[in-house]
Amino acid sequence: MMIVMQPGATESDIESVVERIESCGARAHLSRGEEVTVIGAIGDREHVQRLGLEGHAGVQQVVPILRPYKLSSNQFKSGERSVIEIDGRRIGGEHFSMIAGPCTVESRDQVLSTAETVAAAGASMFRGGAYKPRSSPYSFQGLGQEGLRLLAEAKERTGLPIVTELMDARDVEPILEVADVIQVGARNMQNYPLLAEIGRTGRPVLIKRGLSSTLEELLMAAEYVLKEGNPNVMLCERGIRTFETAYRFTLDIMAIPMLKELSHLPVIVDPSHAPGRRDMVLPLSLAAAAAGADGIIVEVHPNPEEAICDGPQQIYAEEFAAYLEQVERAAAVAGKVLSAAA
Repeated sequence: MMIVMQPGATESDIESVVERIESCGARAHLSRGEEVTVIGAIGDREHVQRLGLEGHAGVQQVVPILRPYKLSSNQFKSGERSVIEIDGRRIGGEHFSMIAGPCTVESRDQVLSTAETVAAAGASMFRGGAYKPRSSPYSFQGLGQEGLRLLAEAKERTGLPIVTELMDARDVEPILEVADVIQVGARNMQNYPLLAEIGRTGRPVLIKRGLSSTLEELLMAAEYVLKEGNPNVMLCERGIRTFETAYRFTLDIMAIPMLKELSHLPVIVDPSHAPGRRDMVLPLSLAAAAAGADGIIVEVHPNPEEAICDGPQQIYAEEFAAYLEQVERAAAVAGKVLSAAA
């Protein structure tokens, strides 16, 4: 159930509604807009209905949320878009974020040179994998703790917030020491214990859509994080498996407007993984930005031919500034402005 408070509702009114909700064993989730506060009541619907909140002081209306995903539903925020702030950078609404960096942390020179290049060009955040999920157990799995140390050094040098992947709940603490945004990879989108653990950290999270997952399944994954009290969730379209064999994955551009219709959460697009080819990264990025994406997460490397992982899909660091300029123009078509430090 969704309890919409009146614009003039007092803190006492809000606290009283929260107490009533919790008295029946449900959980209350607050969403404070500029004018209206919405309280989500997550629990037994019949118990919440029996509370008679329609006539409670400060309550404007009580609305049932019929979709299985409650807190990620667009209905939960009455159509208002969520805007997430990360170290002065905003994602969502009219703000467009460019997250750039190498697929994998390989060496100090590689990480620092890439971070300095994308920062100088105007990137919003720096991405890099210290831990890497690989199809083969014999492939490079990442530098682990050393990779995290290098990411921390990159942030210290450039000031860019760090986005890095968490694969195992046992690595939460070291990841939290470095990551400003925790990335959940496509293969872990339905690792529900991991999602709940991330939800309890309160750290912003970017959840990539699974290789064969529906949009509803992606939103249900987000629900696991939101349910733990963490409102800072971003959805990421990175390509899904279809019958087409001309390219690796099909980047679902239609998912962008659809997710914005279904959910209030920011939508990020990964144009690198779907084609697996750098020559297709720019056109896919332009399409995503023009379709209204709230940001791009793209792979950049100083020398892709020598990359340990996914070299063919990483764009050259020296070409990143020109790439960003074109994507920024496409984002402007959709009414968005590149987000930098405040």
